[in-house]
Amino acid sequence: MMNNLFSVFDPCTGIISMNWISTLAFLILMPYKFWFTQNKLTLVIQMALSTLIKEMNMIMKYKGTNIIMMSMFMLVLCINMTGLLPYVFTSSAHLTFSLSMALPLWMALMMYGWLKKTNSMFCHLVPNGTPPILMPFMVMIETISNMIRPGSLAVRLTANMIAGHLLMSLLGSNTSMVVLISTMIIFISLMLFELAVAMIQSYVFMTLMTLYSSEI
Repeated sequence: MMNNLFSVFDPCTGIISMNWISTLAFLILMPYKFWFTQNKLTLVIQMALSTLIKEMNMIMKYKGTNIIMMSMFMLVLCINMTGLLPYVFTSSAHLTFSLSMALPLWMALMMYGWLKKTNSMFCHLVPNGTPPILMPFMVMIETISNMIRPGSLAVRLTANMIAGHLLMSLLGSNTSMVVLISTMIIFISLMLFELAVAMIQSYVFMTLMTLYSSEI
């Protein structure tokens, strides 16, 4: 039972596994003219992105990082949304994907901070108002906190996506057809909840990375 339950997250389901290609399935399936033709969907996306850019500009003091954060937000959002479709592999439910996004960007920010903003990075290790006797402990705590940031960011995205997919898989596999029809409202509500989680997690991933980079 446990193997069957977690089999939906297995990236290698056959001799020629193409599950990871689903990461870019939305780019392949979308027609070429979709990205250049104005429609209601693109207008909604542009309004949402402009709102997020205004929010990031209030947090981020370095210009030029908006395109990185927006690209990361759209990639995670599209993967989370396509992962809700039947028989579509969810790449964001694996640490391999989420950690490969969080770790390189975090390392780049840390390298830039320690090489170019060394004094500022040292100042962040000891918050203002810290008693002198607690300064060594605060340096240790802040260092550990910075080290585990990419891991916590990746685990947060992965755990939230796994939890919802496991619940949907568990309810769908152990329920008869009569019960499924009678409880259709519950399943629709759960699907809408997973849709909201997919949007929120992509927003949280982008916002936390922006906050981490704004501390440099």
